[in-house]
Amino acid sequence: MNSERTNFSAWTAYGQHHIDRATAIPDADRISWGFWPTGPGSEVLGDLSGKRVLDLGSGISKYAAHLVREHGAVVDAVEASPTQHERALARYGALPGLNLIHADAVEHLGRAEPYDVIYSVHGFGYIDPHRLLPALSTALKPGGRLIFSVLHTNSDGRGPSPTVAARPEVLPLAGGDPLPVRMWLLSPTLWEDLLVENGLLVDAIEVLDAPDDGSPVSVRLFQAHRRA
Repeated sequence: MNSERTNFSAWTAYGQHHIDRATAIPDADRISWGFWPTGPGSEVLGDLSGKRVLDLGSGISKYAAHLVREHGAVVDAVEASPTQHERALARYGALPGLNLIHADAVEHLGRAEPYDVIYSVHGFGYIDPHRLLPALSTALKPGGRLIFSVLHTNSDGRGPSPTVAARPEVLPLAGGDPLPVRMWLLSPTLWEDLLVENGLLVDAIEVLDAPDDGSPVSVRLFQAHRRA
């Protein structure tokens, strides 16, 4: 939990920094699974009509709000950072169909009714997989879908770790010094092994490389489902 506490502190400082700066962020017109507006978008989630949907590690909830507005979804958006949650409430608190929840991801998964679809954009790298994935397995309905993106290669060109252990990384902060975090950057094979161990079957893994030839940053987009 020490690594997760470090990440909680970083994201709380991140949110407060942007509250103080009154940072303006445009509404999302698509889901960007990488750090750039290319590659697949919301279509990988499938038809969300009548489905229970969860955005895990939702930040200011711009993607959840996009799904509510443009896809008619009803979405629970869970964020652990109090300042990020505060930003989400100020921005989207009155949006019908969007339920903004301030909670630890794993604690929420343990008490929520099972979901049809759970997705996360970069959130999984900040939570211990040994704590997260067992909770995910029981929080998905049988046959329910899990879609998540995770960092694969960082801006220094360092690829994933060979073991399930958190390592030092930094969280960029516009107008401020980068914040230290500890992340689980795992190989696709490790992620798949962990998912299978917890009753989740991988359907696809997509490589999302930075469109800038000079950037080594690479992301992996996983699509999986719970065993029926």
